[in-house]
Amino acid sequence: MSGLKNIKDIVLSVLFVAGDGVEKSFIAEKLNITEKEVQKAVDELAKTFCGESGIHVIEYKNKVQLSSNPQYAELISAVLNPIREKTLTRAALETLAIIAYKQPITKLEIEEIRTVNSDYAVQILSEQNMIEVVGRKDAVGKPLMFGTTENFLKRFNLRDLADLPDYESLLERIKVIEEGETKSDSLYNEFPLPVEEEVPDFLNGEEGVQKIE
Repeated sequence: MSGLKNIKDIVLSVLFVAGDGVEKSFIAEKLNITEKEVQKAVDELAKTFCGESGIHVIEYKNKVQLSSNPQYAELISAVLNPIREKTLTRAALETLAIIAYKQPITKLEIEEIRTVNSDYAVQILSEQNMIEVVGRKDAVGKPLMFGTTENFLKRFNLRDLADLPDYESLLERIKVIEEGETKSDSLYNEFPLPVEEEVPDFLNGEEGVQKIE
């Protein structure tokens, strides 16, 4: 047995920070303790976080992970979903739709469709892990090309891009939003747009990027 104290609390801290599942053998190796000690700590945590507790401990494929209590799933969604939706502005949603249908696509090509600067929208979508750089276009300046991520599919509850609505219908809805109108069946929520769209650091030096003053 090792001389490490508070193994249960240490394992709890590891799982909290990790978020995803962590192999018990890996925890044992890095903490220089036995797998038996890790399992004992996990068993104790499982007894503490169970029943009505908001957090549960789950085990699968020799991994252990903290999970929210499934009986509170609807209440959790009621609180968090509106917050998550508000993190994407109307401009970001519009840009995301264009990228989803036209990927891989450069920022300049996005702006040709939107007819406005899209630096801020691209930055927000990148930070939200909705889009990622998938390469560079074989053109002057080798501009970055963007595509959607797996997180995009998860965020909008899509199995794959084939589940997206008809592109022309989507563009029509975007046009309605740009004209300042609203429809009850709109794909987008109405949220205030920033006054300025700043150029994100990772786009500095890209062909055609200009900072809006």
